[in-house]
Amino acid sequence: MKNKFSWLLVLTLVLSMFLAACSGGGDTENEAGDNEGTTDTEESAYADVQEITVLESAEIPSMDSVMAEDTVGFSMLNNTNEGLYRMDPEQNPIPALADGEPTVNEDSTVYTFKIRDAKWSNGDAVTAHDFVFAWQRAIAPDTASVYGPYIMPGVIKNAESVYKGEMELSELGVKALSDNELEVTLEKPVPYFLSLMAFGTFYPQNQKFVEEKGEAFASNAENLIFNGPYKMTKWDGVAATEWTLEKNEDYWDAENVTLTKINFNVLKDPQAAANAFEAGEAHVTTKLSMPAVISQYEGDPRLVKWLEPTEFWLKFNQENEALKNKNIRAALALAFDKDAMVNDVIQNGSLAANYAMPAEFVKHPETGADFREKHGDFNTYDAEKAAEYWTKGLEELGKTELTFTYVASDSELAKTIDAFIKDQLQTTLPGLTIDLQSVPFSVRLDREDSQDYDILHSGWGPDYLDPMSFSDLWVTGGGHNKMSYSNAEYDRLVKEAQTTLADKPAERFEALQDAEKLLFDDFAIAPTYQRAANILVDERIEGFTYHLVGAEFSWKWAKLKK
Repeated sequence: MKNKFSWLLVLTLVLSMFLAACSGGGDTENEAGDNEGTTDTEESAYADVQEITVLESAEIPSMDSVMAEDTVGFSMLNNTNEGLYRMDPEQNPIPALADGEPTVNEDSTVYTFKIRDAKWSNGDAVTAHDFVFAWQRAIAPDTASVYGPYIMPGVIKNAESVYKGEMELSELGVKALSDNELEVTLEKPVPYFLSLMAFGTFYPQNQKFVEEKGEAFASNAENLIFNGPYKMTKWDGVAATEWTLEKNEDYWDAENVTLTKINFNVLKDPQAAANAFEAGEAHVTTKLSMPAVISQYEGDPRLVKWLEPTEFWLKFNQENEALKNKNIRAALALAFDKDAMVNDVIQNGSLAANYAMPAEFVKHPETGADFREKHGDFNTYDAEKAAEYWTKGLEELGKTELTFTYVASDSELAKTIDAFIKDQLQTTLPGLTIDLQSVPFSVRLDREDSQDYDILHSGWGPDYLDPMSFSDLWVTGGGHNKMSYSNAEYDRLVKEAQTTLADKPAERFEALQDAEKLLFDDFAIAPTYQRAANILVDERIEGFTYHLVGAEFSWKWAKLKK
């Protein structure tokens, strides 16, 4: 997902590894728990007032599950709503609004779900029709959803044809057999389907509420409706730097939700976040991205760390004539020292990334080897070769100098990293001028979607537990390509992995490994780093839960001890 990585990110797409990273939420002192079965003595260990404050690194671009495309938004949706499944603290998809496991036909293409007795915050029952409405809305061409056209085609039957206008919305492979019975038909068997059902784009929506609100829907807290553990009681819209969640007493599993109120504040400066934490003004910080801050807490049990399957890269917009030139892209890709960047600039445990599929994310289904083992690193730093490519590219273009607009996020870490990359590029490549524009997260998303950039520093965290969450980013015309890249052979390999190889796990995995190599043969992108998370969590919080794929955090299982 666009991660706050496009920050976006992410995580738990490490698919097994988004996964591999950790078991749902921290060390043993932070394992999730529930209320069921606790004694009076045990209850006394918890604070009388179950209210915490959490710091966030960015505002919420959207609280409409059909329109959301970022990590902050999906995390808030994950805590105020839910779909058929949700990710548990051990990174496994578990039934949520689905009443138990679905029945599945013989060839694993038709799933029938029973919908549990659950309510919306306006008192309406959650029904199978709510899923049909939301999914149709996500794929409807006039909705302009980013994720619907990206995540549904090739999975939900007829999704691609519906999006192209070749079929009616009613022909999408989702049907309400009754109020409490939902039938989903797939294009072909999808190994990660249940994990996908925990992702925000597949949440239901209350049609009556959405249509009554019209353009005002999801514009602020008053124009939202909820079916999850919490209700958003304060949020003034996309520019808001603070918002509040309160326990949803009508949630079907409310007895296992302990926190009654969560206050969120946007604080982009890591040192300010640490100061607020030490002052008792926050129970959980943003990710402490700055090395000077992290070093203060090395060995401190309050510092929770994990390697995310979230990766960042430079995207080259090939609408720009100069960036259509492969030699120019090659020069840019090889011209900055990633090892120096992670070791001397970032210094938070992040890895230099010379790949598109994260390390320690997914493993070969037969050998157990990490995805990275087959081809290893690509396009590693080489200033001399970069200069050679640059000279050749300029000659082919008939130019002696070039200027590129470089769009990036405005967090403190992002500003530091992008200043380093800018300096390295301009130093290594004579005649290059970088116009660095650090903008708010929501603005960066908009500029990416409209391709209003030459070079863009963005990121991605997996949406579900499968390598396809990264591989299909780069197919021609894909919803998240957004850089006019196209390679017919790449498209063919990904398409085969989605269709003819869907039931051949090893061959499918290897086809995606080979596709990744083509991406780097083309110098289509220039990866920068794979992110490590460092976050301060009050030791009184039990059940702190982060995810490696999809939504980043769940507060359903959290409790505040005395």
